[in-house]
Amino acid sequence: MANALIENKLTLLPDLPGCYIMKDKNGHTIYIGKAKNLKNRVRSYFKSSHTGKTAQLVSEIADFEFIVTRTNKECLLLEINLIKKYKPRFNILLKYGTMYPYLKITHERDPQLIITSDIKEDGGKYFGPYPNINAATATRDLLQKTYPLRKCAKNETRACFYYHLGQCIGCCDHEVSVEEYQEQIANITRFLNGDVATIKNDLKQKMQAAAENLQYERAAQYRDQIHYIEQTVEPQNIMSKQYNNRDVFAYYMDQGWISIQVFMLRQFTVIKRDSALFPIYDDPEEALTSFIMQFYQEQNHTKPKELLVPEELDNDTIAQALSLSVKTPKRGDKHKMLEMAQKNAKIAHEQRFRLLEMNDKKTRGAVEELAAALKLPYLGTIESFDHSNIQGTDPVSGMVVYEDGKPNKKKYRKYKIKTVTGANEYATTQEVIRRRYSRLLREDGAFPDAIFMDGGAIEVDAARDVLENELGIDWLPVIGMVKDDKHRTSHLVAGNPLEEVPLAPTSQAFHLVQRIQIEVDRWANTFHRQVRSKNSFVSRLDRIDGVGSKTRQKVMRHFKSLKRIREASVSDIQSLGIPKKVALAIHQTAWEGQKDNPYEKG
Repeated sequence: MANALIENKLTLLPDLPGCYIMKDKNGHTIYIGKAKNLKNRVRSYFKSSHTGKTAQLVSEIADFEFIVTRTNKECLLLEINLIKKYKPRFNILLKYGTMYPYLKITHERDPQLIITSDIKEDGGKYFGPYPNINAATATRDLLQKTYPLRKCAKNETRACFYYHLGQCIGCCDHEVSVEEYQEQIANITRFLNGDVATIKNDLKQKMQAAAENLQYERAAQYRDQIHYIEQTVEPQNIMSKQYNNRDVFAYYMDQGWISIQVFMLRQFTVIKRDSALFPIYDDPEEALTSFIMQFYQEQNHTKPKELLVPEELDNDTIAQALSLSVKTPKRGDKHKMLEMAQKNAKIAHEQRFRLLEMNDKKTRGAVEELAAALKLPYLGTIESFDHSNIQGTDPVSGMVVYEDGKPNKKKYRKYKIKTVTGANEYATTQEVIRRRYSRLLREDGAFPDAIFMDGGAIEVDAARDVLENELGIDWLPVIGMVKDDKHRTSHLVAGNPLEEVPLAPTSQAFHLVQRIQIEVDRWANTFHRQVRSKNSFVSRLDRIDGVGSKTRQKVMRHFKSLKRIREASVSDIQSLGIPKKVALAIHQTAWEGQKDNPYEKG
């Protein structure tokens, strides 16, 4: 239901083309659209029922504005400029730039033929894009040998090396007229537009002339260039003349998402761009039109001579806005290209959602399977613990959290063991369980659905003893993750008395347990290495003359970690009120054992 402000504004909408700007309760622009009839289009958001993504958009609209335009073309151009300015989160937003290589004839007195991926409005002539840098390089090299432009730098004072090879027009040796450049550029343009017969005949004449002048190496080079044209360029040309200087756009929409596929056809080669997949809040034809406009205006792709698009698009408006031909073919090769693009858009869409289904099976499905094996309700949150020490020194524990089968690293915790001396798994488990869940009781925190201990009966019994006998928590399941003699996940133990829980090694539930066990082991061991390294550093500090407990605490409190001490300068350490000699010794000690130790390089 629209609010009073929107209801009043709806009555003021004109029957004219224009753009509408949807805003949320904070006044932020969240969606921009265009319409041939603003009154009908904007009212449809609030006077019709919606589902999915569109319903989500409408639920957040608190206000709107509109801008009237004279024509549909102006409307389309204004929409793209507004999207560029406000970047509304419900609109399709393309990232700037393309990584495809282009050939460019530069716009200057002595032009060059270069390879670039940066398209600019600089007067240059762009050809492409090419499927990869190798294709662009091969074409450029052929043209430089046949119709050379300037290849050397302008600061040459005599004929360059490339001029003697016939690959530079020679502006370093003599002034080249504008007419001569234009003739070369015209030859290059004809070739890049598909006229290979001319360049092939030119090469044959040059090969014959070189052979008659006994320049056999140069004749061989011309022969190789002719061979390249016959083996590479001509077969592409013969394959289909429709595969040149056209872009094909198609889409597939389902489940609130639109998949857009673009085929760029240049130099008789199909360049398949990856599908763009977006949530959709409007008509698919409107979304595709917006995508097309951004594709050329925001991403700076060179415009082809023709666009092939699906039905239901406003071809005339797009053609006027982009100043090129826009067609929807009904039969023939062009129609087949359009069908191919649409098929690829559908495949890309289906692959995305199959992957989501597979991922859901791997996570949520695995959780459901695991809960069923343990005879427990859905295990939305699992907290898992593991301990780490070396011969009882520097004991620590780590806790990882899995929610709906996925790790939530923001909720991971580290524990330095305070009350246990030596390697005592039972006592270490009791301390960490006591600290974790007594705190949740004090702070009225959210408890997990189950605790998974990395270990067997010892760890499970220790956890239960604290939970049930000390904290009065007798409802929280504790499960042990048992490893085999090769330190790999073997099975689970649960229940009272403890029993092995059958899990097929190929099941998703077993794989989830493996992931949890590997992750908690990694987390605890990483923390232990950090603590051991820090303690080792502290003991080394104690051996430095002039470093007492106050200086040591001052250094560790300020820098927090060894890495930050290494990154600091000696003067940074001195700034804590530490003498230069002592600061230098501290810095040297922090670098001990590092591969790139600057103090070991003389």
